[in-house]
Amino acid sequence: MKIRPLGDRVVIRMLETEETTKGGIVLPSSAKEKPQVAEIVAVGPGGIIDGKDVIMEVEVGDQVLISKYAGTEVKIDDDEFTILRQGDILAIVE
Repeated sequence: MKIRPLGDRVVIRMLETEETTKGGIVLPSSAKEKPQVAEIVAVGPGGIIDGKDVIMEVEVGDQVLISKYAGTEVKIDDDEFTILRQGDILAIVE
């Protein structure tokens, strides 16, 4: 199934990062906070949203830093995605 977001929305996949403490202990993802770095999977067309012209500044494949509790999590074909507005993206990771 393919996802095509509307308006200024973006579909992202959270990137799992394995974290190791200074003592060498590897923390599982269940013991960590929600990751804030994600990869963009799909980008909406932008356009006029709430009377303002919105130009999409991100592209598919970009790695981005998002707000901690942003977006709506969805599960499609055993894959987990988050759909959020472009305004919830804080920065592009280069």
